[in-house]
Amino acid sequence: MTARIVPDGPEGRAAAIDVLRRGGIVALPTDTVYGIGVALEAPRAISRLFEAKGRPADRAVAILVADLAQAEALATFDGLARALALAHWPGGLTLVLPRRPGVRLPTELTAGGATVGLRVPDHEAPRALAAAVGPLPTTSANRSGEPPANDAAAIAKVLGDALDLILDGGPARGGPASTVVDCTTKRPRVLRVGAVPAAAIEELLGGSGSVDMGR
Repeated sequence: MTARIVPDGPEGRAAAIDVLRRGGIVALPTDTVYGIGVALEAPRAISRLFEAKGRPADRAVAILVADLAQAEALATFDGLARALALAHWPGGLTLVLPRRPGVRLPTELTAGGATVGLRVPDHEAPRALAAAVGPLPTTSANRSGEPPANDAAAIAKVLGDALDLILDGGPARGGPASTVVDCTTKRPRVLRVGAVPAAAIEELLGGSGSVDMGR
């Protein structure tokens, strides 16, 4: 059965929230490409997400959150990580952070590790969904290893049978993927350069040499 497509807006987001709360998978627009996401607390939802994507179990999935406060409930921020979040959230920056002590996350989500990747996207839809149902484990809307689908029709063609609802926000904004910075060590390390220039991260954290550029 092909996923239902609804326009992004108050009614569409309400439908998406209902699906997420019931453990379903929703395709949603973000500030870069479309993602497919699930509610963190929904039983078996993360396993369904991996199955839909065809994603290897040893590859962790990032979590979209509504704001910094929601991120701090999952992960520990030091001064540098908080400075990066305040400067570039909402936006194209994913921070890899130590999981907060006492917080349990599904093994599939973290690939068995003690860290978690978090991002506040610069798009109202995912932030609204995360505010309503909690953090959203999200990955790009495509089969693993294939290019991301850039609109609702393409998502329905590629993933429709594996999804429950597609929130149609029009063509994807596109652009580079998020920059990924590992903040689990004393000297932050750029794992992937994307939407936020590496130079901007270095400047914020103290200039040349303050960041491991991962070269």
